[in-house]
Amino acid sequence: MELSQIRCFLALAETLNFTRAAEVCGITQPSLSRAIKKLEEEVGGILVRRERGHTQLTDMGQLLLPRLQQALSLTDTALSEAQEFARGSSLQITLGVMCTIGPNRLMTLIDHLVHKAPQLDLRMRVATGDRLLDMLMAGEVDIALIGMPGYPEQLHIQPLFTERYMVSIPNGHRFETFESVPMAELSGEHYVERLNCEFDAHYEAKYGEFPYDLTIRFASENEEWVQAMVLTGLGCAILPEYSVFQPDLLTRPLIDPEIMRTVSLATVRGRRHPAGVAMLVRLCQSLKWD
Repeated sequence: MELSQIRCFLALAETLNFTRAAEVCGITQPSLSRAIKKLEEEVGGILVRRERGHTQLTDMGQLLLPRLQQALSLTDTALSEAQEFARGSSLQITLGVMCTIGPNRLMTLIDHLVHKAPQLDLRMRVATGDRLLDMLMAGEVDIALIGMPGYPEQLHIQPLFTERYMVSIPNGHRFETFESVPMAELSGEHYVERLNCEFDAHYEAKYGEFPYDLTIRFASENEEWVQAMVLTGLGCAILPEYSVFQPDLLTRPLIDPEIMRTVSLATVRGRRHPAGVAMLVRLCQSLKWD
């Protein structure tokens, strides 16, 4: 099946006139007819029927029409991206990153992007999970790294890695002697609250309302402040396993129940994305995140 045959068929499907379709394709009417006939031979059925001067698609023609439209669209996109890449022009994408995803985990990805696509112009937007979903749907970001318990149906989700939620503690805290911290042990503990944390959403999605009372000593939207306050002894905090960047911060796995989140790549289904997005997706899929 040749692209020229597909173009001829699509032009005929749009005009329902052999003469006008041939003009659209820049060929003679006999050449168009031969292209349609060859296409019909390849698919094994009649696609177009002429009756008393009228042209119409058969049932098979109607069935294949959206598939061939999609095939041509993807091919045109691939050719355009290849030409753009060959010219060395800048590939610009805007990557949204959920603010609770630790930067250390992403540096390998960024480093690979720089070496694989030195012409890539990467813009990063950092936001909470809910805000990031809104930005993605509105087209403010092309693709997002996000870890929420659920997503709108309009999004395509590609899981990358899973991480546990941990209890972070300062040196000398009673949890330091624990191998892991049961959830019930947090009741009554001095606590540093992460205001942008999606832990509650993950817990409620699986188990319902959080059943324990925590004594909140400090709260912040800033992850650096939260970890600094834990280090000074203001309390403990729950945070994702790979979000720890303070080297002296102690952590213990949270259990009974264990709560985990999966960080994924999210894109909008059916939306045409910049060329760099496909490159980013392929690169993320090739990395050994675990």
